Amino acid sequence: MISFRNVSKVYNGSVKALNGVSLHIDKGEFVFAVGASGAGKSTLIKMIYREETPSGGQVFVLGKDLAKMRRREVPYFRRRIGVVFQDFKLLEHKNAWENVSFALEVTGTSRREINRRVSQALNLVGLLDRREAFPNELSGGEQQRIAIARALVRNPDILLADEPTGNLDPKTSMEIFSLLERANLYGTTVVVATHAQDIVNNLRKRVVELRDGTLVRDERRGAYSC
Repeated sequence: MISFRNVSKVYNGSVKALNGVSLHIDKGEFVFAVGASGAGKSTLIKMIYREETPSGGQVFVLGKDLAKMRRREVPYFRRRIGVVFQDFKLLEHKNAWENVSFALEVTGTSRREINRRVSQALNLVGLLDRREAFPNELSGGEQQRIAIARALVRNPDILLADEPTGNLDPKTSMEIFSLLERANLYGTTVVVATHAQDIVNNLRKRVVELRDGTLVRDERRGAYSC
């Protein structure tokens, strides 16, 4: 599903964001990527959806060598991956329904299918009744739920989340991670970069730890720190 083979990423000719990382994630796994700020977590996430490409080594996702992928292939590849960001990245001029449906409209999905799948996604995150609300009318937790619905509406093979609860209170954060767990139960592979120590310790999923760009720990049913 996801395979890093001795992957390095260098910025500005000298700054190593990743240093010889080798990692394999199977279909249906739930993986936390942990480590201090600047450890390389976000770079790892960006590599998976080809926002970044390696300076050395190889990244394979969904059977494709991402460094060899042609530019025109990238949008089609990304249709199989949902991404959730810390700052939500919702379209301010669109309401909740439109933010989620937009992810399907750009792929030419029929209106009937869009209506069915958007209703399903909003119901999954518990916000079908807020479908007409605009982002500025939603709480931070509600905005992140809409972002998760948008990421899931295309039934992705992989769901990536980069600090999805960094701006949220502990109770709301737990609710967000419960949604990610639910997506995983439906068979979606989930990879989350996070500083949420209590949640990582509570959920006991696979934990990979990065330190200064190097993979220093890979533990099944792991905690935030060993």
